[in-house]
Amino acid sequence: MKKNQKLTYIFISILFIVSSCAPEGYTSDEYGFFSGIWHGICLPFALIGKLFGADIGIYAENNSGFLYWLGFIFGIGSLGGGAYRR
Repeated sequence: MKKNQKLTYIFISILFIVSSCAPEGYTSDEYGFFSGIWHGICLPFALIGKLFGADIGIYAENNSGFLYWLGFIFGIGSLGGGAYRR
């Protein structure tokens, strides 16, 4: 198997695994800081699914407020790879 094919299969597998963790519906539990981090990491994959018409939530509606928001921002920021250095 070629290296490019292996990387393609790995990428598609990771895409399906990560996009399955997007916040979907309402639960009685509140989402907190660590759930916010996880949802922030899943955001690009959830956004792709949302663009293709899937019924995927981008942001958990039943959250704890500031701590969820802070975790969500940290999760999104972790995808950037850090600060740029010359």
